[in-house]
Amino acid sequence: MQTATLGYLVRKLSEAPSVPCPCGVSTRPLTALDAAPCSLHVTAITDSARHFHRETTEVYYILEGLGKIELNGVWHDVEPGTTVWIEPGTRHRVVSDAGLKTIVFALPAFNAADEWFD
Repeated sequence: MQTATLGYLVRKLSEAPSVPCPCGVSTRPLTALDAAPCSLHVTAITDSARHFHRETTEVYYILEGLGKIELNGVWHDVEPGTTVWIEPGTRHRVVSDAGLKTIVFALPAFNAADEWFD
């Protein structure tokens, strides 16, 4: 692994920390702690808490599983290959009976202080 202080970072998913989060379990190969302006998480979700961000834009890319995402009260089916762009202020949550795995890309980098719950 290299650090961002060298002008780049290389990290394998297997080397990244996994943490519980309101969405499920998130493995975090790129975070603000790396001095990155964005973050990238791989998150396993079955039933996330409805929330929004005031500052952060998120992009979800569904890797595995089937489910639904709620965006400002409207439900959409998701499956592998689905991309969802979520602007700041958009209330969202994901549910999946069997669970799904998604990449969550955030700009600016994810900050727990910018996670707001209804």
